[in-house]
Amino acid sequence: MGSLTFHQASRAQRGFTLLELLVVLVIAGITLGIVSFNAMPGPQQNLKDDAQRIALLLQLARDEAIVRDRPIAFEADSEGYRFLQREEKTWQPLRADDMLRPRQFKRAPVTLLVFPPPDGNAMPLRIVFGREPVQQPFVLTLALADTSVAIRADGIGHFTVD
Repeated sequence: MGSLTFHQASRAQRGFTLLELLVVLVIAGITLGIVSFNAMPGPQQNLKDDAQRIALLLQLARDEAIVRDRPIAFEADSEGYRFLQREEKTWQPLRADDMLRPRQFKRAPVTLLVFPPPDGNAMPLRIVFGREPVQQPFVLTLALADTSVAIRADGIGHFTVD
């Protein structure tokens, strides 16, 4: 009564068939594909990420200009941006500073507009932070295709991304 026949024992130990395993793998693959496709950032998110990074770096550059008692400039073109420090009568890139090092936009080319416009309309665009804690407010707009993001500076050291 307590023992199983050979036929009953083989049924109890039966596993999944190859077809059942393939169906599970296909379903898992489709689910993973949908999740990874939705997780990839689009142009709007890339532009917003760049703008948030730039806003933080502008804050840092402004503070550094005051602490170093030397003007620091933010310079950007359609491919990327960098920070410069005034040495004698020329602008020199800040290459040794890991935070203010040159960077590329995640997606390029990016159109840059600043309001009010700086002196002259030459590219690359340049915003200079002096030794004074109060500066002129400005709005820096980054645009890519049909999407744009604005960085607003209030002139007293606050930078926000819209």
